[in-house]
Amino acid sequence: MLEKTLAGLAQGLAAGEFSSVELTQSYLDRIKAEDGALNSFITVTEEQALSQAQAADQRRAAGEAGPFTGLPIAHKDIFCTEGVRTSCGSRMLDNFISPYNATVIENFNRAGAVSLGKTNMDEFAMGSSNESSFYGPARNPWNTECVPGGSSGGSAAAIAGGLVPGATGTDTGGSIRQPAALCGITGLKPTYGRVSRYGMIAYASSLDQGGPMARTAEDNAIMLNVMAGFDPKDSTSIDKAVPDYTLTLNDSLKGLKIGLPKEYFSDEIDPQITAQVQAAIKEFEALGATVKEVSLPNSHLAIPAYYIIAPAEASSNLSRFDGVRYGYRCNDPVDLEDMYKRSRGEGFGEEVKRRIMVGTYALSEGFYDAYYKKALQIRRLIQQDFVNVLAEVDIIMGPTTPHPAFKLGEKTSDPVAMYMEDIFTISLNLAGMPGMSIPCGFANGLPVGLQLIGNYFAEERLLNAAHQFQQATDWHRQTPAR
Repeated sequence: MLEKTLAGLAQGLAAGEFSSVELTQSYLDRIKAEDGALNSFITVTEEQALSQAQAADQRRAAGEAGPFTGLPIAHKDIFCTEGVRTSCGSRMLDNFISPYNATVIENFNRAGAVSLGKTNMDEFAMGSSNESSFYGPARNPWNTECVPGGSSGGSAAAIAGGLVPGATGTDTGGSIRQPAALCGITGLKPTYGRVSRYGMIAYASSLDQGGPMARTAEDNAIMLNVMAGFDPKDSTSIDKAVPDYTLTLNDSLKGLKIGLPKEYFSDEIDPQITAQVQAAIKEFEALGATVKEVSLPNSHLAIPAYYIIAPAEASSNLSRFDGVRYGYRCNDPVDLEDMYKRSRGEGFGEEVKRRIMVGTYALSEGFYDAYYKKALQIRRLIQQDFVNVLAEVDIIMGPTTPHPAFKLGEKTSDPVAMYMEDIFTISLNLAGMPGMSIPCGFANGLPVGLQLIGNYFAEERLLNAAHQFQQATDWHRQTPAR
């Protein structure tokens, strides 16, 4: 039963093939046996999971089960979870036990989900490889010498490694789509404001967005049905009706118009990735779609704009971690200033410090107009590029990443090289539009991801296109050797 998708597990539970307690215990046993090699979990909540599973079985016996009742998942350790350590992958929050639930956690609890624990991540979601985690890097199940991607690398590794059928993630510059691509799973970044950010520890507030990660587009749709919706506790939440994302999965792709940005197919991309992406697009054409070349002329400005805007917002958001109210506090401070300096200096890792410094500089007097304001202007140009192209086509497609998973430690000494791994994902966060990554092949034995980009609130169309592709191919069914 552990090889089933969320959809298959839901059918098995409904048919009485196994109970939620049996299913949950099986996953907990697998985590104990195999996560030592992957380091995909920070915290495993065994007692809570079995309690939730028992409650789910009781609901089912009473005829009160919903579509998600009794299904096991995991949560990225950025979502506040009542009574459970919520560390954000940082020493700063290593001792933080959240007193409340994030809205995403609350939604899954109401749906009857079983939480197996909290997954590893780059510290405060800052990274593209999961190597900045205070708890050590998660590892890619396809090759444990390689990174799983970041920042939602723990969620991706746990799913690809068969430790959990689905998990939540967050995406600020590609942090759902990039690890999904590197680990050979399916991940969706919804439209900004579609999923509540309440209780999701902030990195860059205008860019952060929670979303689902699982093996298939169908499972992503099932999870998004639980996650999406208006939340009055989140000022950025959009008050817009949420459809049932599973209803349109089987719609025909005949007449679907696909745009291929010429900027996404350059000589700088691994040629094996280009070949796999082009083969996937041919499959979409066989399913009835039409293809045309388009242009996103300002896409080359996405990296510099992002790395002004995101650090600027991070420097503001992380100013609350000062050793006073909660989180890490240094030992025996001499005075208040010493406590501030040493608590932040000891509590934050190198990548977080780097981004705080960049962001503080960009917002400082004399540099705000030259850097931050200019980056916001570029952001608007990038957004307009997407609006213009999506007025002509239904979906934009291209590679999710320029390379397959790289070796642990390969890029840690070169931050710019690390940042460039998000070159195809970052612009979508700047524009606030939805996108997803689906498996479409392999390069040097490592998974390749195909990125699908849609217009605002076009998650249904993306999930439909991805599902139809997965009905015609089996890349999403490939699993690492165990």
